[in-house]
Amino acid sequence: MKKMISFLFLLLGTFSINELAAQTQVPTEKDRLQKPYHPEADAQRDIDSLINKAGLENKHIILQAGGNWCIWCLRFNEFIHTNEAVKNALAANFLYYHLNYSPENKNVEVFKKYAPEGSKLGYPFFIVLDKKGNVVAIQESGSLESGKGYDEEKVLKFFNSWK
Repeated sequence: MKKMISFLFLLLGTFSINELAAQTQVPTEKDRLQKPYHPEADAQRDIDSLINKAGLENKHIILQAGGNWCIWCLRFNEFIHTNEAVKNALAANFLYYHLNYSPENKNVEVFKKYAPEGSKLGYPFFIVLDKKGNVVAIQESGSLESGKGYDEEKVLKFFNSWK
């Protein structure tokens, strides 16, 4: 009987320790970053709306292709929202959209229309549209990186070349 009670206490202790460990796990970088991509969205409808708005506001559109699964996509999203110079340049000159690519929704037709070879660039990559919805540039993101983030000067140079 003592062995059975000891075994039960040992088993209970193991479950308690595992439960405590699960509750105290430190969130990863990916966990804490905002998830801007929406697999459920009708991307072409959203882009069509942006094209109408871009015409009225005389702005270009930047489509950031990627997904919530992509740490570099999430880092870029954080960068454009926390770097004041970049945030201001975007607000003044562009409309911005996160074009989802994920197992849930690969947006095959949208990618075929705007960037048929884009997936060869890795993620994220950027599709720049003029105010009429014509593709004027497709840009990979590797050249904009610096360490585990992005370089303000390089990103601003890219954005400023299309304003």
